[in-house]
Order: sequence, then structure tokens, then C-alpha cells
Amino acid sequence: MNFADPVHVRMRTAVDSSVLFDVLLPDPDFGSASAQLLRESIDSGVMVACEVVWAEVRASFPGDVLFLDAMDKLGVQFDAISGKSAQTAGALWRQYRSRKDSKRDHLIPDFLVGSHALHQSDVLLCRDRGFYRRYFSKLRILDPSIP
Repeated sequence: MNFADPVHVRMRTAVDSSVLFDVLLPDPDFGSASAQLLRESIDSGVMVACEVVWAEVRASFPGDVLFLDAMDKLGVQFDAISGKSAQTAGALWRQYRSRKDSKRDHLIPDFLVGSHALHQSDVLLCRDRGFYRRYFSKLRILDPSIP
């Protein structure tokens, strides 16, 4: 029998742009905590960002070379959203938009990031503030804003 060695099982962590901005800008309130969780996540496996996060972070850089260098130094890899993740995002966004009590503070990109993490990763590294926990209850979340 061939059993996987648990020491070599690699965690797959999706990262939200809020955490990357905390580290890159750096944020005075959350920069240190975000950097620490980012380091721990990279040490335990692989860090991925879907195209929504990739585009949001890229917009803060004057050119591709600087952006790609920063993502490489942070250890973040690009990971495209699957069809299943996109379908889940669409269904959840429709549900969100149909709620009468919805403030409609969130757009479809938020649901794409959550669905990507849910279906294509083991955990999402983000500053949650309740959104991901509410709409993605089965998603494991690492939140640097919670001590």
C-alpha cells in the first residue's frame, strides 16, 4: 500500500487582494499580521490567486515586470477560475442579489474569489468581515484581522 506522508501534504491557500495589499502597501493596521499569515501559508504549501485578485493587484503597479516580480517574491502563483467555480459564483451572486435585505455592497468578483477558494483551494487568506463566512460557510478562512 502507498500512503501519503502527512508531512509532505501541501496546503493550497487562495489569497484575496486585501491581504496582498496589506503586505505590498504596507497597511499600518494589518500589514504585519497579513505578512505573517502569508509566510505561514507559503511555508505549508502553495499560495494561489485567481484572475480577479491577479487583476486587482496588477492595477496598482505601473508595469507588468514590477507586478510579476512582486508576486514572485511573495510566492503567489496564478490559478484560473474553473467552470465549476464560476457557476457557483453566479448562483450565489443571484441568491445575494435577490435578497430583499441585501445592501448590495458586493459584486460578482467577490463571489468569484470565494468560489475559487471553495472549489480549488484548501483555505482562503482574506480579511473576511463576515462576507465569506456567510456565503461560503464550508470555506476555511484565515483572517489576519482576527487576533
